[in-house]
This record gives sequence, C-alpha cells and structure tokens, in this order.
Amino acid sequence: MNAQLAYAQPAPNVDPHLARHYNVQGPRYTSYPTANHFSSEFGAAAYAREARRSNEEPMPRSLSLYVHVPFCFSPCFYCGCTRLITRDSGRADSYLDFLEREIQLQSELFDSDRSVVQLHLGGGTPTFLSSPQLERLLTHLRMRFNFVEADAGEFSIEIDPRTVDFERLRQLRAQGFNRVSFGLQDLDPEVQAAVNRVQPLAQSRAVLEQARALGFRSLNVDLIYGLPRQTVASFERTLAQIIALRPDRIAAYSYAHMPQMFKAQKHIDEAELPDPERKLRLLELTVAALCAAGYVYVGMDHFALPDDELVCAQRAGTLQRNFQGYSTHAECDLVGMGMSAISAVGDGYAQNEKDLKAYFAALSQHRLPVVRGHLMSADDHLRRELINQLMCHGLIDVPQIEAAYGICFNVYFAAELERLEPLIADNLVQRSSQAIRLTAPGRLLMRLVAMTFDAYLRRGGAAPQSFSRVI
Repeated sequence: MNAQLAYAQPAPNVDPHLARHYNVQGPRYTSYPTANHFSSEFGAAAYAREARRSNEEPMPRSLSLYVHVPFCFSPCFYCGCTRLITRDSGRADSYLDFLEREIQLQSELFDSDRSVVQLHLGGGTPTFLSSPQLERLLTHLRMRFNFVEADAGEFSIEIDPRTVDFERLRQLRAQGFNRVSFGLQDLDPEVQAAVNRVQPLAQSRAVLEQARALGFRSLNVDLIYGLPRQTVASFERTLAQIIALRPDRIAAYSYAHMPQMFKAQKHIDEAELPDPERKLRLLELTVAALCAAGYVYVGMDHFALPDDELVCAQRAGTLQRNFQGYSTHAECDLVGMGMSAISAVGDGYAQNEKDLKAYFAALSQHRLPVVRGHLMSADDHLRRELINQLMCHGLIDVPQIEAAYGICFNVYFAAELERLEPLIADNLVQRSSQAIRLTAPGRLLMRLVAMTFDAYLRRGGAAPQSFSRVI
C-alpha cells in the first residue's frame, strides 16, 4: 500500500473545544472486532478447529507466542491488567504446572515445522518468576515449539525496574531475551506516590544502562499520561529525563480511569486527575517533545527511533496492531497462553479464562482454557484491514481495498462516509477518490476516525463504560 503519510509528524494543535466534543469512549483497536464482542459460542473446540485449519493453508504462517504471567508483588493503582498480588513465589510454581499443560495442548494444534519467530512475556510482572522458574518455562516452550535461533527472532519481556539488578538482566540475556520493556510510567515523586509506584530515577537509569551494556537489541520504556497529580510541567520534566536515557522505543499510554472494572483504581482520587483539556495538552506535549528529540510518531501511543524495526515496518507497509500494541510481525498467527491471554489464529480469536480457578479447572480436565472468542466474517476481514491501515499508516488506500475485497468503496461504506463528514469539517480527516487520510491533528484522534468504520459499535452489545475515552 501507499504509506506516504506514515512519517508525517502531527502538529500538537487540536482545538480544546473539539477535545471536549469528541472525548467519547471507544476501542483501542488492538483487534477487530474488539474483545468486548467475543462470544462464548466460540469456545475451545472452535479454536482448536481453526488452529488445525491454519496448518492446511498453502503457506502456513509463522507463530508469535504470548505468555501471561499474572503475579505482582504490590498493586499499582492505575493498572487495568489481569494480575494477582502476592509475595508468595511458591504460587508461581503451581501456575507453571498448569501453564505447562496448556503449552502442551496448544503445541499439539500446530505442525512442528511452524517456526516461532516472536515471544513476548507480559503480565503482571514476568520478572516475578525467579531465574530457575523462568528457565523452567522457557525450556518447556522450546521443547514443545520450534523456535528460530535466538537473535533471529524477537524475544521480549516486560520488566518492573524495581525487581531486577545487573545479574538478573545478565541471566535474562543469557536465556535468549533480546528486547526488554521497562514500566516507568512517570518519574515525578508526587505522581508515583499517588499511584503506588515509587521508583527513583537513579534506579531506573541504572537498569536501562545495564541492559544496554548487556547487548539487548531494543529497549522500550512505558509511560502513562493522564495520571493523578500530573501537570504539564511535571510531565515535561519526565519526558526530558526519558529522552536523556534514549530508549529505542517509547510507549506513552493514555490512562484509562475505569474503577468500575479495575478495583485498584478506586484508590485514585478522581479530583486529582487531569481534565480532558489538560490531558490533550499532555498528549500534544509528548508528541512535540519526542518528535523534536528525533523519535518518529508511529501512531496512537508509540514512538521509535528512525532506524527501529517498527518504523521500518511502517515504511514498508507491513506494520500491524495486535494485543501487544504495534507489531512488526503481521505474517504471524498469535498464540496466547496463560490466564486471560488472547490468541489470533487463522480466522479466529480466542480468549482464555480470566479467573485463576477456572483456568486451573479447565486444564485439570485436560482441555484448553478458552472461554470465549470470535470467528471472523468476510466483513470483519475487510473492516479489520481498513482500520489497521488507518491506525498503522494514517490512511485508507481506497483502490487497494476495492481491488482486494471486490467492492465499490463508496457504495459499501456509504453510511460510514456520511458519518465521516463532521470529522472532515473539523479538519481531522481529508478525503479524495484515492484515499482517506488523517490530518496531523487527526492522528492524535485516530481512534475516533476508526470508530466510524466499526460495524459492531452500530449494533451495540458492548456497554460504553467497557471502553476508555479517546482522550
């Protein structure tokens, strides 16, 4: 596809009145349809059929593995992840017992010659696992799946900088990890105290410098804007400190305050949260500061240095979004393992049990712990491609979509194009016969534009409060 807009850096100039008007709730589009629309009608048997069918394709896809490690030593109040708070490391041994059963069941669905080119450990806090526990997990994965050579693939792990030292980082590198993602969130002491995540800058800096010295191929830092007590001035200091550390990638996520869904967020004082206008200024500041420092705004909440693989994939038109955010591996089937993990294999999505007891119970009966999913229709495929183009490249290539799916774009999407008109009038979108393009300010609100083409939002079925706000 023509991805000419991919590297245009948005000017931080969204009208505050538009910010108030468009600050609605909507999906982040790590999948289409989103997980809110998965159904229990698509269960373990349906997922197994789809996985086996994927082996029969003319050129079976490589595999990307995601493993969810749910444990954390203490709660971070902003967190919306599936996690279990404990200081009992023995609980990880029991979890690994059942996780190994799932790894075996999953591996039996895929032909042994299908290569694993990507592995990501997320959580929770994956480094809750001790080195021997992690080695046990990796050994079992390698025994059951066909991994490419260590540095021929992308093998990453999320790290809480408070849980590792140089020796642990050295062990992670020796265990084959070549990418690490550090959760820093904010470096201001007042903000850290408000979210129960206190970590001194000196500690974070030391861990990043040690990881770089050990030869990890890519360092990512996670930040969050919109946290309690966060001001434009305080976050500007945080950004300057992060820029000085020069990670390869920076993910600056928008805080989604949804205490009705995530119990830990009830500890946050809503009066201390920034209003939509300040939150937009925080986003604009982030884009301006990171782009001025030489980072490329990949999209949504991701930034990377110009020679990073994410930027290269965007230039090549192969960038995609999945449940880990932006990814370079569009050619893979994603196999998720562990409680709450989501797989995307062939035409199917499948999510595991979120409850630990239910996850254990399924595996005790030697069955996959899939609780819900979705089998994609032809319309789903079309809209997923269209939304992926928009989220990854800032445009929809109309002739390419028409040729690939055999449609007349203006007829098929007549209702959607009518709903797009106010966004065009507000200079968030430009439309021609060849493309629908996000303007520079429109890239800051790309979720809003993608929602125009989401058929499931029109049908209902997912409560609005199950989505975060677009700002």
